[in-house]
Amino acid sequence: MVNIRHLDPSASPLDYYGAELRRYREAAGLSQKQLGAAVFCTGSLIGQIETAHKVPTREFSERVDVALETEGAFSRLVGLVLRSQLPSWFQPFADMEARASYICTYQAQLVYGLLQTEEYARAVLATGMPSKLEELVAARMERQRTLSREHPPLTWVVLDEAALHRPIGGRTVMRNQLAHLLGCIDRRWVRIQVLPYEAGEHASLIGSFTSMRFEDDPDIIYTEDLISGHMTANPETVREAAPRYAHLQGAALSVENSAALITRVMEERYGDQRGRDQHAVA
Repeated sequence: MVNIRHLDPSASPLDYYGAELRRYREAAGLSQKQLGAAVFCTGSLIGQIETAHKVPTREFSERVDVALETEGAFSRLVGLVLRSQLPSWFQPFADMEARASYICTYQAQLVYGLLQTEEYARAVLATGMPSKLEELVAARMERQRTLSREHPPLTWVVLDEAALHRPIGGRTVMRNQLAHLLGCIDRRWVRIQVLPYEAGEHASLIGSFTSMRFEDDPDIIYTEDLISGHMTANPETVREAAPRYAHLQGAALSVENSAALITRVMEERYGDQRGRDQHAVA
């Protein structure tokens, strides 16, 4: 039986997407099963998306645009839908990150979200035991489109060496993640430096932070604690963060030497050793 639950399009981006999908489908004279066949999925999935019980992917949206000849309507809308799946406390940061012209970040424990592979992101996000893990993973991958836009932000990452050695997701996941970092270094708007263990005490022992600059808005500093994140444009905080980041850059390896260290850790710690792929345990 076709699900005919009616949505309030103003309730959320997901509800709006579902209502629009039904409207376009019915205007095309297609059943849910027929549209599903056209976009290589089941009619049941079409029904779940139309009733806001399932979050659409970007790939699904692109196929629907072709099948229903919508001139990219769903490809444009899905970004808003996926971003709405982020935790409410994180959404303001994601919105600002997408608008930034310059991002500089120090990451003490993990690879920066914009540079994570899907498998690494899934392992990281699973530690929070979320009820909708796949939706969070899709939202994180959507965030990364910031680096693929026409004028991407200059993104400078200082990554603590600890993040290279912590086996998030297991050996294969880590090897692929470090290989991905090496590929990111080839982008002229991405710079990655590793802060080596031998640097000892440094300017951000208290933890990770991110600074963002904009064309027309004040600079912002972002930090996180166990539960949520905090953004501030307080001039004193911004001024204090700038020399701290400069000190971190100065203590870190050069981009070239960082790439060499990433390569060495990837090969020596996460090399292809059959039968030894193990996941990290608490």
